Amino acid sequence: MFDNLSERLERSFKLLKGEGKITEINVAETLKDVRRALLDADVNYKVAKAFTDKVKEKALGQNVLTSVKPSQLLVKIVHDELATLMGGTASDLNLDGRPSIILMSGLQGSGKTTFTGKLANMLKTKRGKKPLLVACDVYRPAAIEQLRVVGEQIGVPVYMEEGNKNPVEIALNAITEARAKNYDVVIVDTAGRLAIDEQMMREISAIKEAIQPNETLFVVDAMTGQDAVNTAKEFNERLDFDGVVLTKLDGDTRGGAALSIRTVVDKPIKFVGTGEKMDALDIFHPERMADRILGMGDIVSLVERAQEQYDEDEAKRLQKKIAKNQFDFNDFLTQIQQIKKMGNLKELASMIPGIGKMMKDVDIDDNAFKSIEAIIYSMTPAERSNPAILNGSRRNRIAKGSGTSIQEVNKLLKQFDETRKMMKMLTTAKAGGKRFPMMPNFRR
Repeated sequence: MFDNLSERLERSFKLLKGEGKITEINVAETLKDVRRALLDADVNYKVAKAFTDKVKEKALGQNVLTSVKPSQLLVKIVHDELATLMGGTASDLNLDGRPSIILMSGLQGSGKTTFTGKLANMLKTKRGKKPLLVACDVYRPAAIEQLRVVGEQIGVPVYMEEGNKNPVEIALNAITEARAKNYDVVIVDTAGRLAIDEQMMREISAIKEAIQPNETLFVVDAMTGQDAVNTAKEFNERLDFDGVVLTKLDGDTRGGAALSIRTVVDKPIKFVGTGEKMDALDIFHPERMADRILGMGDIVSLVERAQEQYDEDEAKRLQKKIAKNQFDFNDFLTQIQQIKKMGNLKELASMIPGIGKMMKDVDIDDNAFKSIEAIIYSMTPAERSNPAILNGSRRNRIAKGSGTSIQEVNKLLKQFDETRKMMKMLTTAKAGGKRFPMMPNFRR
């Protein structure tokens, strides 16, 4: 996401390189290019113009320190204004109710039902909540079944009333059920249409009035660009929602919706969906998104993902094994599993400052670990624990069992040996007092 915008902005800032100071002429030329880059990213025209006007106002008259180049100063101003444009700071959910009630809204195909499951999963696993999902899409034949499957997948119950076509009644009955069974969060999934229509708006307004939710969230597909912003505006005028959820931000999106929507509807973006898995959901942090747009990476989010997979007891056990040079293929496999849980490999790489630009045209296959795992799983317990016994005949057997070649097996063994030698250095790398899962040093 934002790859094209990042490139265009970088080219724009190059116009100031070599300049001794900021002047009205060179700033105007640079910001003209910045505005074009924003418009190409499908940012609302009025938003793009207001943004560049504000940057120009702040840039002119700034005293450029001898240690700071004009281009660096402008990048700093653009970064701060981008963060402000997207809301400034992260906005949390209001979960004060007993139970707290969250109403979902959005068009059909926006990813509303999938997000409903992701949100329930996040509240359950990261906040210790006991959520109940409510199926109020009584029109789309597969909608209730889809929510039921999602609920099973994450281990969260789904309240449904087969044959009942009154979504207001279903929602009210679900809340009564939640109070009786001590569910502390009720998430109501509502019907969407292919386009905004009066019937849908009347229905969701009636549901909101009846259940008085703590939070009303509008879910929109980020890939629809300015259409997403226009749809959000219409929904907000009728529904007065509390926050926006941008789905499919990992897709082929130019980012215009993320940059425009806060200004147009004056409501915060609360979450972004970045994949199909139930844990592929991030709280939206405007400052971190500004970092990514300007190619600065997002090391804070990377650390947070690593910390979620961090197990202190496991780390201590592993440290002792490394100290005794006893790190084996069982430990190697555990590290691979931890890294995979952190998310899409290319996205993880893009969070490291400077790496995102380098990896732009590099295809990182999420299945890159599959052949490595197949080789390790084809080893006997004794071979995993003691790689030194892997002679030629054992390697041949492993190659056949894993569907790989003897060359691939030999390559992995060599890389494993290199990794083991580097482990002492890697275990000292800390982030916020927590250690990262250790990245196997494999190369394709």
